Amino acid sequence: MIQRDDFQKILYGVLVVFILGILIYIGFISTLASASPAPERTPIPTLIPATLPAPQAVAGPAKCSVKIVDLFAAWINAGYPEIEPFDLTAQDGVVCTALFKADILPVLNEANLWYPGAPACTTCHNSTLAVTGAQMDLSSYSGILAGSRRASPEAKGKDILGGGDWKQSLLYEVLITRKGQPLAMPLGRPLDLDINTVIVLAGVPK
Repeated sequence: MIQRDDFQKILYGVLVVFILGILIYIGFISTLASASPAPERTPIPTLIPATLPAPQAVAGPAKCSVKIVDLFAAWINAGYPEIEPFDLTAQDGVVCTALFKADILPVLNEANLWYPGAPACTTCHNSTLAVTGAQMDLSSYSGILAGSRRASPEAKGKDILGGGDWKQSLLYEVLITRKGQPLAMPLGRPLDLDINTVIVLAGVPK
């Protein structure tokens, strides 16, 4: 039988061999790791912050300061064009160019223009002919050309543009001739309102 001391010697021997084996294995792995070349790494580039210029607002040409009646007169006397520009003279004497869509129509659609609290012209004169004032539509070019006192949307009414003569037009009559009268326009205007003093920004210098 194996004595107890002999068994302990064998056990110690096995442990020593096991530990030596582990140490040898670790040393071998370390040698391989140190012998392998380090992988090349791509450097991270330094990003330069973009410095784009701030966008600049593009301002359009300044509008001309004109009397509303001068604006209407210039348009009608020029043959009341729908697309083509027409000339008019501003308050400072500068010759300006205006357009129906950009300058005439906005005046007809704007409230509080003639006097504080004034309704827009198209409030009373629009495409609803059954109830609109004088059966006259001022909300579009075709409506204006169709005239007043129209029996239906398809009907041709009374010319309100004086055949291209401002002083013969219905607009001149209701704005200028009827001053101080109940039927003077715009509706509800003060009796002492001088239409010739009403200024609007319209057109651009030519």
